[in-house]
Amino acid sequence: MSTTGVASTEAPTDSPAPYRWRWAALFVILAAEVMDLIDAVVTNIAGPSMRADLGGNASTLQWLAAAYTLSMAVGLVTGGRLGDIHGRRRMFLVGAAGFTLGSLLCGVSVSPEMLIAARVVQGLFGAVMLPQGLGMIKEMFPPQESQKAFGLFGPVMGLSAVCGPILAGWLVDADYFGTGWRMIFLINLPLGAAAFLGALRYLPRGRSGEKPRLDIPGMLLVSLAALLIIFPLVQGREYDWPVWTFLMMGASLIAFVAFGAYESRRSRTGRDPLVVPGLFRKRGFSGGMTLGLVFFSTMQGFMLVFNLYTQLGLGYSPLRAGLVMVPWSGGMIVGFGIAQGVARFGRTVLQAGALVMAVGVFGVWLTLDMVGSGVGPWQLLPSLLVTGIGMGLLMAPFFDIVLASVEQHETGSASGTMTAMQQLGGAFGVAILGTAFFGLLGGGVASAVDHHAPELRRQLTAAHLAPAAQQRVVADLRTCASDRAVAKDPAATPASCTRLEKHTRSAVTSPQDGARVPAALRATASSAFRTGFGTVMKTVLWIVDGMLVLTFLLSFLLPRHARPEGAAGH
Repeated sequence: MSTTGVASTEAPTDSPAPYRWRWAALFVILAAEVMDLIDAVVTNIAGPSMRADLGGNASTLQWLAAAYTLSMAVGLVTGGRLGDIHGRRRMFLVGAAGFTLGSLLCGVSVSPEMLIAARVVQGLFGAVMLPQGLGMIKEMFPPQESQKAFGLFGPVMGLSAVCGPILAGWLVDADYFGTGWRMIFLINLPLGAAAFLGALRYLPRGRSGEKPRLDIPGMLLVSLAALLIIFPLVQGREYDWPVWTFLMMGASLIAFVAFGAYESRRSRTGRDPLVVPGLFRKRGFSGGMTLGLVFFSTMQGFMLVFNLYTQLGLGYSPLRAGLVMVPWSGGMIVGFGIAQGVARFGRTVLQAGALVMAVGVFGVWLTLDMVGSGVGPWQLLPSLLVTGIGMGLLMAPFFDIVLASVEQHETGSASGTMTAMQQLGGAFGVAILGTAFFGLLGGGVASAVDHHAPELRRQLTAAHLAPAAQQRVVADLRTCASDRAVAKDPAATPASCTRLEKHTRSAVTSPQDGARVPAALRATASSAFRTGFGTVMKTVLWIVDGMLVLTFLLSFLLPRHARPEGAAGH
């Protein structure tokens, strides 16, 4: 058996010694993951500052994130295969250098177009860098250590997702050397240089052997298919889900089918495919891809809606919203530690993690239901901690179980496909739960205004507004609050709010009432926002729990243990 843990009839019976610098190399690989995960979220926090400095419209903010996600997703499968062809260490170095250069271009951008183009450069080189890590871990670590190595991805992903917004908010506010938002990209220069130098020193050189040829038609087909599905998922809500978004997703399915047929035909004729068709005949890999798609959708979607709730619904600053999620990250580290101690239970650990995470999400729902709109960080701490523990338990064995049955020559293709699945899952989660959240939000806030309407009418009566004027003002407030809650550009004033202001001025009969009525409307709108956001958040949490139950059920597609196929006797 080789150090990759893959059974082979040609392998010697004695495993060679594990790679000496494998743990140092692991931290170099994790450093690259951290750069990617942080850069994927920082523009959500720093976007308004970027727009204020460089200009642009509301869609500019969408494209700062979408350009990175799209280019990353389109290039990942090809990036993984390039590691098979040219060596994973070499392609990691190319990706790290290019990603660092892209970060420099972001930091010195002088226009929105230049910044978006630089984000594309980051995404493309990130797609070359990231898939190499999973393959090298599988090469470097013996089977008894591989779960611990793969399991570190869970806590690192969680910490990066939580610390990214905190770091971005801090760097923008600190304005070091007058750089403002630019520092969130310039900080990648020393990080990227450290990753590059660490890779030169510690990453293993690839084994010599027959190199596959790059499948150019397959690369174009899968890139087109990825673009057709990711673009409408990322941009659909921005354009209110027009017909063309659904047509693009349908065309994506056709392109993926064509890609699969082409890859199978290419493999049958003895040529090297971009994605090895045999991967999807392996129970561990195909089941893991399905489970991972659902799980990463759940994780990214939950993080999105929870951050929207804390910042928009509860009025937290970006820094405070990030700090609220610290127990979640701490819980993941605890869950990872527990998973190492019970690793012998294999798939059961992953299943327990899905159930514990579902219990934690239900705890968040219960907290919101009991405390209401006055909920604070300390009240959310226990349930977020449990949620994090569940996620740590789930993530620790995931990669090891999925990649255990992948053979050496399939590793690059499998790693790129799995990393692309993470990106696709994240886009699905943001699209599904983000759309559900905003789809329910307008009605939720409007219903909350109705709930507060009797008290508002009492205050309007005290301010001497006639009943007909009260009815008109309350109706306008209902529409204004709903429109403001779902506005794509928070800085813009909805037409309904302008109409509310006009009707309010015409309804008041004295200067004193002119001050009392707007104050009552602001107080009612604020209370309705908090109540409405809380109601919608509780509904979305039920969807999240349903997705976690589906994750649990899909886990039965995986092998019971992270071991090579045919190694039952071990």
